[in-house]
Amino acid sequence: MGSTPVTLAEIARRAGVHVSTVSRALSPDSRGVGSATIERIRMLAEELGYLPHPAAAELRTGRSGLLGVLVPDLTDMVLSTIYAGVDARAHESAYSTFVSNTHDDLDLRGGKLEELLARRVEGVILGDARMDGDELVEKLKRRGLPYVLVNRRLRGSPSVTTDDIAGGSLAAEHLLSLGHHDVGIVAGPTYASTAVERTHGFVRKYLESGIHLPDGRIVNGIADAPGGHAAADELLTANPGITAIFAANDFAAIGTMGAIREHGRTPGKDIAVVGYNDVPLSAYLPVSLTSVRSQMLEMGREGASMLIDLLEGRTVEPKLLKPELMARASTVPAGISELEDMVPATGGA
Repeated sequence: MGSTPVTLAEIARRAGVHVSTVSRALSPDSRGVGSATIERIRMLAEELGYLPHPAAAELRTGRSGLLGVLVPDLTDMVLSTIYAGVDARAHESAYSTFVSNTHDDLDLRGGKLEELLARRVEGVILGDARMDGDELVEKLKRRGLPYVLVNRRLRGSPSVTTDDIAGGSLAAEHLLSLGHHDVGIVAGPTYASTAVERTHGFVRKYLESGIHLPDGRIVNGIADAPGGHAAADELLTANPGITAIFAANDFAAIGTMGAIREHGRTPGKDIAVVGYNDVPLSAYLPVSLTSVRSQMLEMGREGASMLIDLLEGRTVEPKLLKPELMARASTVPAGISELEDMVPATGGA
């Protein structure tokens, strides 16, 4: 056909049907056209190299077929996995996605949302909701644009997240079962429900066991490796005798392990470490990391499904996905290193 774009009219002429029939046959909603006609038109369109024009489709249907996604940082393994789930599920329903990083910056978030709105997205998936007053969410509500939260949640908003309170409780149960009473928490930022709820679940489980964790045992910070390192350093400097640390995500736990070594101790030997999310890297560290597994890919898929349900007029409810504890070498019973030191060496001539 050369370089001239193939038109619907050309396909209609060759198929011997009206152009409106071709339009319906090539759209996701092909109701009113017989299956044999649909197959014949689609084969002909493929043979001729027909490429639909997005702008023309939007003018014809009044819909862009585009879902916007905002996340703090797409290089983060958790968020990139969630987005992979979003994009896969959207594709199954003939939607495209446009994703943008906000870096948890208030001004940048607002600008990124305006970029999405300028692209005429039909709905938005937010991975960076904030508990300290989220103007972005309020703006979406005022505009009546469907949205769904993933990763973090807010009261009164549709969301798909891990049950982070339950996840924090799982981490605490595990450490309690190993005899760890003198513990600390690298908690993450106070504006993120992930950090707040994981910490709450952990602290509550210790309280139920009769152990109160004072404020000095909880250090908030950025939930990445440098942030975890800084928070753990502060925690260990003030409380050098603690036997276990729960970090709000795996990368903060990795930073925590580095700080532990700098304080002359060994993760998995004389101090236990528990992370959160169970990214694939966790199992392959020099000291494999015990972590609370969250269903990251499923979270993205379910979030996209929920947004599509909203776009199609269905009622939705917030959904919590079940966490699971994955125990590995980074958690050992309290006092195990002292017991090892008491065992006499054997051997000799």
